[in-house]
Amino acid sequence: MEEQVGALWHKLVTRLADTRYPEARVELGEVEATVGVMFRALGGDGGLQVTSADFTTQQGRRSWLQRLAGSNHKVSLAWRDEAFLRLPPVIDWLPSKALNRELYLWLAASAAGADSREDDWFVASQRLTRDTLARYPGLAPRYRRLVDAHLATRPVITKLARDEAAAEQAVRQALLEPGSVARLPAARHPPQPVPLWLHPEPPAASGTVAAADPAEDTRQAAGPNKTVEELRRQAERAKEPDSDRGLVTVRMENIFSWGEYVNVDRGSENEDDLERAENIARDLDKLAVSRGGKRAAATLRFDLDLPAEAEDDLVLGEGIRLPEWDWKRQALQPEHCRIVPMLAADAAPCALPDHLRLIARRLRAQFQALAPARVWHRAQPDGQDIDLDAYLRYASDRAAGHGIGADGLYRDMRSGARDLVCALMADLSLSTDSWIDDHHRVIDVIRDSLFLFAESLAGTGDRFGLYGFSSRKRDPVRVHTLKDFGEAYSGAIRGRIQAIKPGYYTRMGAAVRYGAELLSAQPGGRRLLLLLTDGKPNDLDKYEGRYGVEDTRQAVLEARRSGLEPFCVTIDEKGNDYLPHLFGKGGYVVIRRPSDLPKQLPLLYARLTA
Repeated sequence: MEEQVGALWHKLVTRLADTRYPEARVELGEVEATVGVMFRALGGDGGLQVTSADFTTQQGRRSWLQRLAGSNHKVSLAWRDEAFLRLPPVIDWLPSKALNRELYLWLAASAAGADSREDDWFVASQRLTRDTLARYPGLAPRYRRLVDAHLATRPVITKLARDEAAAEQAVRQALLEPGSVARLPAARHPPQPVPLWLHPEPPAASGTVAAADPAEDTRQAAGPNKTVEELRRQAERAKEPDSDRGLVTVRMENIFSWGEYVNVDRGSENEDDLERAENIARDLDKLAVSRGGKRAAATLRFDLDLPAEAEDDLVLGEGIRLPEWDWKRQALQPEHCRIVPMLAADAAPCALPDHLRLIARRLRAQFQALAPARVWHRAQPDGQDIDLDAYLRYASDRAAGHGIGADGLYRDMRSGARDLVCALMADLSLSTDSWIDDHHRVIDVIRDSLFLFAESLAGTGDRFGLYGFSSRKRDPVRVHTLKDFGEAYSGAIRGRIQAIKPGYYTRMGAAVRYGAELLSAQPGGRRLLLLLTDGKPNDLDKYEGRYGVEDTRQAVLEARRSGLEPFCVTIDEKGNDYLPHLFGKGGYVVIRRPSDLPKQLPLLYARLTA
């Protein structure tokens, strides 16, 4: 009975204290695509990906009911950093769904013009609003509707203390006439959050905490079925506590709550610690991080490492050095990556798998129709038949007394040539070990796709090469040769395709540059560079995030300037967020159902080369 009464009391108090409109809520997932398009169309950074913002503590005064209910102490506001446009996961500030949806679009429009200049939040927010309305006057009616609706939900000025009332009045004036208020009056408590403005102190604004060792500053690979949520928090450096001393020593002040200190031991975490730390981190706005030099005595941690040489594929040569783009310096770093070409030497020749034979036969017949018709090649030194025209010219010239040789008197029936060459670079990173259904992994889908792709192109006679890549930092970037351009498609090639397995990480820019070098060396009127992947560029080092995205984009631009046609095929459901920035409009395709990739890849090639 007590539990029921307590639950009813909590529900009642929470409802009375709530100032939001849950019945009018709009989730980011409902408008994410529209917001992304609007952000980029209005000049926003194309390399930023739209994602949800974390909840942070708001310092404004809470009402008595809110304090009683324990609500309204967290708020989610929009901000942007060098890699993401972060928007609230849910907006329910305003009384109608239409207004909350418009608020998402307004935040995207204002964030498109945000810069990194450090300025007073109050003044900068007014300037950003004024500049956005000046650039896009059509947004003025929408902004006016949002301001009117938001002002109706803000605290009543007459019920506030004098200093807080002055600050609230300044906020209202700044919303109505952006740029008209020079400063925010000082008050004991800051004003209530303004959802129309960007976050005043986003977690990304905090100073970064240096790692103990750059080599240790790596992101551990999660299991294939575990989703890791990225949490952005402010950080401060703290001295590591003496682990030999008890929690309580002399004074009671030495008892720390988890809101004040969290001892994160990066060297000896286990799975239970990770789960506990993740739950604690969700409740914190600022993490204190200490640098510990002690080694764990009984815990072993293994990073992804290369197999023993005797068990690894055959290495072809000493490696190839390639540059890499540093987007912050806007410059190429020469010989920054090392490509290690490899070959599956122990892969036994095999036949096409039984489950692919029927569709392979159908695709091969379709692709044979793409091959040019057989034509007579005249004036040949030898051939199937005599070229009567050439012979009559020869006989006439001889009768006229001209001493000419009897060359080119035959004709031969040969198939035409498409003058097209293609290189396919397949992503064989660790993420391909994940399952797409109860029976297939991503690597299985990629393997079947390579089988059918090779069977189809063998029907057209087009010259093509197949390669798989993965990386472990910038050295080595492993590229497995499945079929070189000069090799005929055979059981040995199928054996290499059958032997592919998940590797390490995805240094996509290096793979694109290496594929472009191979393709540029091939003669052909048209050269197509296909990239088959299941996710964004990433690696253990700084390649994770914006650095990898910009390097890949630069590699694609370099390939285009050299006369190649790069094209990306991905099964990443979020590919539309970042691939337009990498490959441009029309330079990629997202396969919604990964299981459809084996059938779709050859047909996509047919459309690209028709």
